[in-house]
Amino acid sequence: MQHRMENHSHMTTTFALPVPSTSGSLEQYIQAVNSVSMLSAEEEIELATRYHGSNDLDAAKRLVLSHLRVVVSIARGYAGYGLPQADLIQEGNIGLMKAVKRFEPNRGVRLFSFAIHWIKAEIHEFILRNWRLVRIATTKPQRKLFFNLRSMKKNFAALTDAEAQAIADDLGVKREEVLEMETRLTGQDIALVADEGDDESFAPIDWLADAEAEPTLQLEKKALARLQTVGLEKALSTLDDRSRRIIEARWLADDGGATLHDLAAEFGVSAERIRQIEAKALGKMKQTMAAQV
Repeated sequence: MQHRMENHSHMTTTFALPVPSTSGSLEQYIQAVNSVSMLSAEEEIELATRYHGSNDLDAAKRLVLSHLRVVVSIARGYAGYGLPQADLIQEGNIGLMKAVKRFEPNRGVRLFSFAIHWIKAEIHEFILRNWRLVRIATTKPQRKLFFNLRSMKKNFAALTDAEAQAIADDLGVKREEVLEMETRLTGQDIALVADEGDDESFAPIDWLADAEAEPTLQLEKKALARLQTVGLEKALSTLDDRSRRIIEARWLADDGGATLHDLAAEFGVSAERIRQIEAKALGKMKQTMAAQV
Protein backbone atom coordinates (compact mmCIF):
# COMPACT_ATOMS: atom_id res chain seq x y z
CA MET A 1 0.00 0.00 0.00
CA GLN A 2 2.81 2.42 0.82
CA HIS A 3 4.36 1.67 -2.58
CA ARG A 4 1.14 2.74 -4.28
CA MET A 5 1.06 6.02 -2.40
CA GLU A 6 4.66 6.87 -3.16
CA ASN A 7 4.22 6.21 -6.87
CA HIS A 8 0.81 7.75 -7.33
CA SER A 9 2.08 10.93 -8.98
CA HIS A 10 4.96 13.34 -9.31
CA MET A 11 3.58 15.07 -6.25
CA THR A 12 3.98 12.01 -4.01
CA THR A 13 7.39 10.99 -5.32
CA THR A 14 8.78 14.43 -4.52
CA PHE A 15 7.72 14.71 -0.88
CA ALA A 16 7.01 12.03 1.70
CA LEU A 17 3.75 11.85 3.62
CA PRO A 18 3.32 10.28 7.03
CA VAL A 19 2.08 6.74 6.50
CA PRO A 20 -0.36 5.07 8.94
CA SER A 21 0.66 1.65 10.16
CA THR A 22 -1.47 -1.35 11.00
CA SER A 23 0.54 -1.69 14.21
CA GLY A 24 0.04 0.23 17.42
CA SER A 25 1.53 3.36 15.86
CA LEU A 26 -1.75 4.13 14.11
CA GLU A 27 -2.81 6.21 17.10
CA GLN A 28 0.48 8.10 16.89
CA TYR A 29 -0.24 8.82 13.23
CA ILE A 30 -3.72 10.10 14.07
CA GLN A 31 -2.31 12.31 16.83
CA ALA A 32 0.30 13.66 14.40
CA VAL A 33 -2.17 14.60 11.65
CA ASN A 34 -4.59 16.11 14.15
CA SER A 35 -1.82 18.38 15.38
CA VAL A 36 -1.51 20.00 11.94
CA SER A 37 -3.67 23.12 11.90
CA MET A 38 -6.30 23.65 9.21
CA LEU A 39 -5.77 26.42 6.69
CA SER A 40 -7.79 29.58 6.31
CA ALA A 41 -9.59 30.23 3.02
CA GLU A 42 -6.99 32.84 2.13
CA GLU A 43 -4.12 30.42 2.81
CA GLU A 44 -5.78 27.75 0.66
CA ILE A 45 -6.11 30.15 -2.26
CA GLU A 46 -2.50 31.28 -1.95
CA LEU A 47 -1.09 27.74 -1.72
CA ALA A 48 -3.26 26.35 -4.50
CA THR A 49 -2.29 29.26 -6.75
CA ARG A 50 1.39 28.64 -6.03
CA TYR A 51 1.05 24.92 -6.74
CA HIS A 52 -0.88 25.24 -9.99
CA GLY A 53 0.94 28.36 -11.15
CA SER A 54 4.54 27.34 -10.55
CA ASN A 55 4.34 23.65 -9.53
CA ASP A 56 5.34 24.57 -5.98
CA LEU A 57 5.29 21.16 -4.32
CA ASP A 58 5.85 22.64 -0.87
CA ALA A 59 2.52 24.42 -1.30
CA ALA A 60 0.87 21.14 -2.40
CA LYS A 61 2.34 19.37 0.61
CA ARG A 62 0.90 21.96 3.00
CA LEU A 63 -2.53 21.56 1.38
CA VAL A 64 -2.37 17.78 1.76
CA LEU A 65 -0.95 17.71 5.30
CA SER A 66 -3.54 20.16 6.61
CA HIS A 67 -6.34 17.86 5.41
CA LEU A 68 -5.04 14.45 6.49
CA ARG A 69 -7.26 14.71 9.56
CA VAL A 70 -10.26 14.90 7.21
CA VAL A 71 -9.26 11.55 5.69
CA VAL A 72 -9.01 9.97 9.15
CA SER A 73 -12.48 11.22 10.04
CA ILE A 74 -14.01 9.86 6.82
CA ALA A 75 -12.15 6.53 7.03
CA ARG A 76 -13.54 5.90 10.52
CA GLY A 77 -17.00 5.77 8.99
CA TYR A 78 -16.01 2.62 7.07
CA ALA A 79 -14.66 0.66 10.03
CA GLY A 80 -17.50 -1.86 9.84
CA TYR A 81 -16.25 -3.53 6.66
CA GLY A 82 -13.57 -5.58 8.41
CA LEU A 83 -10.63 -3.91 6.63
CA PRO A 84 -7.57 -2.42 8.36
CA GLN A 85 -8.15 1.19 9.34
CA ALA A 86 -4.62 2.07 8.23
CA ASP A 87 -5.34 0.82 4.72
CA LEU A 88 -8.57 2.80 4.54
CA ILE A 89 -6.70 5.93 5.59
CA GLN A 90 -3.96 5.39 3.03
CA GLU A 91 -6.50 4.96 0.23
CA GLY A 92 -8.31 8.07 1.41
CA ASN A 93 -4.99 9.94 1.33
CA ILE A 94 -4.65 9.02 -2.35
CA GLY A 95 -8.07 10.53 -2.96
CA LEU A 96 -6.98 13.67 -1.09
CA MET A 97 -3.91 14.04 -3.29
CA LYS A 98 -6.07 13.66 -6.39
CA ALA A 99 -8.33 16.40 -5.04
CA VAL A 100 -5.40 18.76 -4.45
CA LYS A 101 -4.21 18.23 -8.03
CA ARG A 102 -7.68 19.12 -9.37
CA PHE A 103 -8.59 21.85 -6.88
CA GLU A 104 -9.38 25.22 -8.48
CA PRO A 105 -9.44 27.91 -5.78
CA ASN A 106 -11.12 30.52 -8.00
CA ARG A 107 -14.37 28.52 -7.97
CA GLY A 108 -15.14 29.66 -4.45
CA VAL A 109 -15.27 26.16 -2.92
CA ARG A 110 -13.14 25.15 0.08
CA LEU A 111 -10.75 22.25 -0.40
CA PHE A 112 -12.44 20.37 2.44
CA SER A 113 -15.75 20.25 0.55
CA PHE A 114 -14.10 19.52 -2.79
CA ALA A 115 -11.93 16.68 -1.44
CA ILE A 116 -14.70 14.67 0.24
CA HIS A 117 -15.81 13.14 -3.09
CA TRP A 118 -12.29 12.04 -4.05
CA ILE A 119 -11.50 10.62 -0.60
CA LYS A 120 -14.71 8.58 -0.45
CA ALA A 121 -14.29 7.37 -4.04
CA GLU A 122 -10.86 5.89 -3.30
CA ILE A 123 -12.07 4.27 -0.07
CA HIS A 124 -15.13 2.84 -1.84
CA GLU A 125 -12.96 1.39 -4.59
CA PHE A 126 -10.62 -0.17 -2.02
CA ILE A 127 -13.52 -1.73 -0.10
CA LEU A 128 -15.05 -3.15 -3.25
CA ARG A 129 -11.72 -4.58 -4.41
CA ASN A 130 -11.15 -6.32 -1.12
CA TRP A 131 -14.59 -7.30 0.10
CA ARG A 132 -15.97 -10.60 -1.16
CA LEU A 133 -19.64 -10.20 -1.89
CA VAL A 134 -21.61 -11.99 -4.61
CA ARG A 135 -22.86 -9.66 -7.34
CA ILE A 136 -23.44 -6.80 -4.99
CA ALA A 137 -25.14 -3.62 -6.12
CA THR A 138 -25.49 -3.53 -9.89
CA THR A 139 -27.59 -0.35 -9.83
CA LYS A 140 -27.00 3.08 -8.32
CA PRO A 141 -29.72 2.66 -5.61
CA GLN A 142 -28.22 -0.73 -4.66
CA ARG A 143 -24.76 0.82 -4.37
CA LYS A 144 -26.23 3.48 -2.12
CA LEU A 145 -27.86 0.71 -0.10
CA PHE A 146 -24.52 -1.12 0.23
CA PHE A 147 -22.74 1.89 1.72
CA ASN A 148 -25.62 3.23 3.85
CA LEU A 149 -27.44 0.22 5.28
CA ARG A 150 -25.28 -0.09 8.41
CA SER A 151 -25.70 3.56 9.38
CA MET A 152 -29.45 3.45 8.71
CA LYS A 153 -30.06 0.50 11.04
CA LYS A 154 -31.17 1.56 14.50
CA ASN A 155 -29.32 -1.26 16.25
CA PHE A 156 -27.47 -4.52 15.63
CA ALA A 157 -30.66 -6.59 15.61
CA ALA A 158 -32.12 -7.94 12.38
CA LEU A 159 -34.39 -5.56 10.52
CA THR A 160 -38.11 -5.91 10.94
CA ASP A 161 -40.29 -5.84 7.83
CA ALA A 162 -41.40 -2.30 8.69
CA GLU A 163 -37.81 -1.08 9.15
CA ALA A 164 -36.74 -2.73 5.90
CA GLN A 165 -39.64 -1.12 4.04
CA ALA A 166 -38.77 2.31 5.44
CA ILE A 167 -35.15 1.97 4.27
CA ALA A 168 -36.32 0.68 0.88
CA ASP A 169 -38.61 3.69 0.42
CA ASP A 170 -35.83 6.08 1.41
CA LEU A 171 -33.25 4.61 -0.98
CA GLY A 172 -35.52 3.73 -3.87
CA VAL A 173 -35.07 -0.05 -3.77
CA LYS A 174 -37.30 -3.03 -3.00
CA ARG A 175 -37.85 -4.30 0.54
CA GLU A 176 -36.56 -7.71 -0.55
CA GLU A 177 -33.30 -6.08 -1.72
CA VAL A 178 -32.82 -4.47 1.69
CA LEU A 179 -33.29 -7.78 3.47
CA GLU A 180 -31.00 -9.58 1.02
CA MET A 181 -28.31 -6.94 1.45
CA GLU A 182 -28.56 -7.20 5.22
CA THR A 183 -28.05 -10.96 4.96
CA ARG A 184 -25.00 -10.50 2.77
CA LEU A 185 -23.46 -7.81 4.97
CA THR A 186 -23.91 -9.89 8.11
CA GLY A 187 -22.78 -13.12 6.44
CA GLN A 188 -19.26 -14.33 5.89
CA ASP A 189 -16.98 -14.97 2.95
CA ILE A 190 -19.25 -14.06 0.07
CA ALA A 191 -17.71 -12.98 -3.20
CA LEU A 192 -17.74 -9.37 -4.31
CA VAL A 193 -16.46 -9.69 -7.87
CA ALA A 194 -18.67 -11.02 -10.66
CA ASP A 195 -17.85 -14.46 -12.07
CA GLU A 196 -15.31 -14.47 -14.88
CA GLY A 197 -16.86 -14.97 -18.29
CA ASP A 198 -20.27 -13.74 -17.16
CA ASP A 199 -21.01 -11.02 -19.72
CA GLU A 200 -24.22 -10.00 -17.96
CA SER A 201 -22.50 -9.09 -14.70
CA PHE A 202 -20.38 -6.10 -13.79
CA ALA A 203 -17.41 -5.96 -11.47
CA PRO A 204 -17.76 -3.26 -8.76
CA ILE A 205 -14.99 -1.23 -10.35
CA ASP A 206 -17.24 -0.84 -13.41
CA TRP A 207 -19.95 1.01 -11.53
CA LEU A 208 -18.31 2.50 -8.45
CA ALA A 209 -17.26 5.78 -10.02
CA ASP A 210 -20.21 8.04 -10.68
CA ALA A 211 -19.19 10.60 -13.29
CA GLU A 212 -22.18 12.74 -12.38
CA ALA A 213 -20.80 13.20 -8.86
CA GLU A 214 -17.46 14.61 -10.06
CA PRO A 215 -17.04 17.97 -8.26
CA THR A 216 -16.42 20.03 -11.39
CA LEU A 217 -19.63 18.73 -12.97
CA GLN A 218 -21.51 19.49 -9.76
CA LEU A 219 -20.29 23.07 -9.88
CA GLU A 220 -21.34 23.34 -13.51
CA LYS A 221 -24.80 21.99 -12.63
CA LYS A 222 -25.17 24.58 -9.88
CA ALA A 223 -24.13 27.34 -12.28
CA LEU A 224 -26.67 26.10 -14.84
CA ALA A 225 -29.42 25.95 -12.21
CA ARG A 226 -28.57 29.51 -11.18
CA LEU A 227 -28.73 30.60 -14.81
CA GLN A 228 -32.11 28.93 -15.24
CA THR A 229 -33.58 30.82 -12.28
CA VAL A 230 -31.86 34.18 -11.82
CA GLY A 231 -30.84 34.32 -15.50
CA LEU A 232 -34.35 33.55 -16.71
CA GLU A 233 -35.89 36.20 -14.51
CA LYS A 234 -33.37 38.76 -15.74
CA ALA A 235 -34.10 37.85 -19.36
CA LEU A 236 -37.84 38.19 -18.77
CA SER A 237 -37.32 41.63 -17.24
CA THR A 238 -35.91 42.90 -20.54
CA LEU A 239 -39.24 42.28 -22.32
CA ASP A 240 -42.16 44.64 -22.68
CA ASP A 241 -45.36 43.70 -20.84
CA ARG A 242 -47.07 42.11 -23.84
CA SER A 243 -44.04 40.03 -24.84
CA ARG A 244 -43.50 38.87 -21.26
CA ARG A 245 -47.16 37.91 -20.93
CA ILE A 246 -46.95 35.85 -24.14
CA ILE A 247 -43.74 34.04 -23.08
CA GLU A 248 -45.04 33.27 -19.61
CA ALA A 249 -48.39 32.05 -20.94
CA ARG A 250 -46.79 29.93 -23.65
CA TRP A 251 -43.75 28.47 -21.85
CA LEU A 252 -43.97 28.98 -18.09
CA ALA A 253 -47.58 28.20 -17.25
CA ASP A 254 -48.34 25.20 -15.02
CA ASP A 255 -51.45 24.26 -17.01
CA GLY A 256 -49.55 23.30 -20.16
CA GLY A 257 -49.48 26.74 -21.77
CA ALA A 258 -51.81 28.87 -23.83
CA THR A 259 -52.22 28.44 -27.58
CA LEU A 260 -51.42 31.09 -30.16
CA HIS A 261 -55.15 31.48 -30.80
CA ASP A 262 -55.88 31.96 -27.10
CA LEU A 263 -53.41 34.83 -26.92
CA ALA A 264 -54.56 36.23 -30.26
CA ALA A 265 -58.06 36.57 -28.82
CA GLU A 266 -56.68 38.14 -25.63
CA PHE A 267 -54.70 40.84 -27.45
CA GLY A 268 -57.02 41.30 -30.43
CA VAL A 269 -54.43 40.40 -33.06
CA SER A 270 -53.83 37.44 -35.38
CA ALA A 271 -52.24 34.17 -34.26
CA GLU A 272 -49.41 34.86 -36.73
CA ARG A 273 -48.69 38.18 -35.01
CA ILE A 274 -48.51 36.41 -31.65
CA ARG A 275 -46.04 33.91 -33.15
CA GLN A 276 -43.87 36.76 -34.43
CA ILE A 277 -43.84 38.50 -31.05
CA GLU A 278 -43.02 35.21 -29.36
CA ALA A 279 -40.11 34.46 -31.73
CA LYS A 280 -38.65 37.96 -31.28
CA ALA A 281 -38.98 37.75 -27.48
CA LEU A 282 -37.31 34.32 -27.33
CA GLY A 283 -34.43 35.59 -29.44
CA LYS A 284 -33.93 38.56 -27.14
CA MET A 285 -34.00 36.32 -24.06
CA LYS A 286 -31.43 33.95 -25.54
CA GLN A 287 -29.07 36.85 -26.15
CA THR A 288 -29.52 38.11 -22.59
CA MET A 289 -28.93 34.68 -21.04
CA ALA A 290 -25.94 33.94 -23.27
CA ALA A 291 -24.28 37.14 -22.03
CA GLN A 292 -24.55 35.84 -18.46
CA VAL A 293 -22.69 32.57 -19.10
